[in-house]
Amino acid sequence: MKLKLVTSTLLPTLFAEFRLHGFEAPNGKEHVALTLGDVTTDEPVLARVHSECLTGDALFSLRCDCGPQLETAMRKIAEQGRGCILYLRQEGRGIGLINKIRAYAEQDKGLDTVEANEILGFLPDMREYDIAADMFTQLGIKQIRLLTNNPRKLKALTDAGVNILERVAHRVKTTAHSHRYLATKASKLGHLP
Repeated sequence: MKLKLVTSTLLPTLFAEFRLHGFEAPNGKEHVALTLGDVTTDEPVLARVHSECLTGDALFSLRCDCGPQLETAMRKIAEQGRGCILYLRQEGRGIGLINKIRAYAEQDKGLDTVEANEILGFLPDMREYDIAADMFTQLGIKQIRLLTNNPRKLKALTDAGVNILERVAHRVKTTAHSHRYLATKASKLGHLP
């Protein structure tokens, strides 16, 4: 899939003034990247590949750790003065917003996040990372230090051609509401500490 870098602008945030890059996929989906500093050098770039989570990122849901992960990544990159966050429009591990809400309703009945996706007819994780590889290439990023706890993401990005020099653990605080979700990610999806 070949993305098109459409436009870039400055984005002042609480953490730093990032550069915001807008990409459009052939299927019409739009994705963005935040960069800070010169990411085109041969020096490895601290990076986060973050999938959209409207409930966690914008509505401050405590069911997941997505919002705090995004905030922590922005803070860590700001502290380093250089880095990149790819924000991929793959809501609900790729099942979409309405289906994610349906999955939440199944979780309200006692299912965990993996079981909820499966009962709705989806795989536990349907995200694709070839778009991330394309975005890194278009941004001139040659090698990264990836902020993640997800071994499947590491493998998928490596398989897509992303040169990952190091996995950087990316833990945030667990809440009473997110405990089961995080435990399921560790036990059923293999997430690392």
